[in-house]
Amino acid sequence: MRTLRAATLASTLALLALGLAWELWLAPTGRGTLALKVLPLLPALPGLLRHRLYTFRWLSLLVWLYALEGLVRAASEPGTGAWLAALEVALAVAVFAAATLYIRRRLAAGKAMAAGAGSTPTDEGAR
Repeated sequence: MRTLRAATLASTLALLALGLAWELWLAPTGRGTLALKVLPLLPALPGLLRHRLYTFRWLSLLVWLYALEGLVRAASEPGTGAWLAALEVALAVAVFAAATLYIRRRLAAGKAMAAGAGSTPTDEGAR
């Protein structure tokens, strides 16, 4: 699970860095105000560092907005913008995959711990 957490954190940081670099230096559109699109990723960082399951859950949903933006811009922008958009899609999918696997493994570990804690005979009769 440590590897999945690290992969989620690294992919999120890479997505954040890509969004800033793309809109401020690499292929800016307008005055760079689109760089603000990375702001929703910032509140996820403390939760990822603290192993908050809730953060992994909402982040796995949020990244689809970045994937959607990347798909639209990959189809509509020429040159460098299209390559950056494809990279954004790849990073968003990486965040989703790592976060989803982390969530599944953590929930499975929680169920295993609950089952291993032992159940009393009265619990068995109630089922």
